[in-house]
Amino acid sequence: MLTGPQISADTVTAIVTDGTSGNLSERWTQTRHRIADLATQWGRLCDSVGLVAISKGHPAAALRQLAELGQRDFGENYLQEALPKQQELQDLKLTWHFTGQLQGNKTRAVAEHFDWVHTLDRERIAIRLNEQRPQHAPPLNICVQVSLEPEPGKGGVPPAEVLALAQRIVALPKLKLRGLMCIPPPRDRFDEQRVLFQQLADCQRGLIAAGLAVDTLSMGMSADLDAAVAAGATWVRIGTAIFGERHKK
Repeated sequence: MLTGPQISADTVTAIVTDGTSGNLSERWTQTRHRIADLATQWGRLCDSVGLVAISKGHPAAALRQLAELGQRDFGENYLQEALPKQQELQDLKLTWHFTGQLQGNKTRAVAEHFDWVHTLDRERIAIRLNEQRPQHAPPLNICVQVSLEPEPGKGGVPPAEVLALAQRIVALPKLKLRGLMCIPPPRDRFDEQRVLFQQLADCQRGLIAAGLAVDTLSMGMSADLDAAVAAGATWVRIGTAIFGERHKK
């Protein structure tokens, strides 16, 4: 059961949209309440949606503050940022999610230092992660990134190719296929956002029908959180609503 101050739904919606109200601990608490309220609204258990705090561009001190509040799952897009933070925070028991595009020359560090990869979209990368995962480590949790609509510069496999890649991943002993992930093209309206997320949920049902034991839908960020939870998200990846806007370099 989530605890913390009770606030109005309108206030939380504004915070989740732009992340400008309150300090870090307040924004985190309010975001957690929002997720739980949305889950309940859509007939789900309030703890059925996990929160990955997307911490790219923010200092280790901010992550430590959230960890002290109870946040354990953090998402990083860039190894050059993530590894120093992990070193600084090694005294904490945290779960690290890699949420950026993964290049072949970065797979070893990801295999060694992360617990989840949300953006796998190539068999070649899967093979490298499997080979480079330390023997003493548990299998690396994997989500296949799905491209719901073609977008230049974005990773992901088309829905028609998801099953074939998923079956190849399942055969790799140091990887554990958990489910699917998407970063859909931006839409302003709730119903348009939900239609896209529903496509990912349909892909997951196809994997289950094919006999694959998948339990994860990683979808939804600060601007489309509501629709993602409505469509069945089990991880939402929230950055701005918690940390505020990143400082431009």
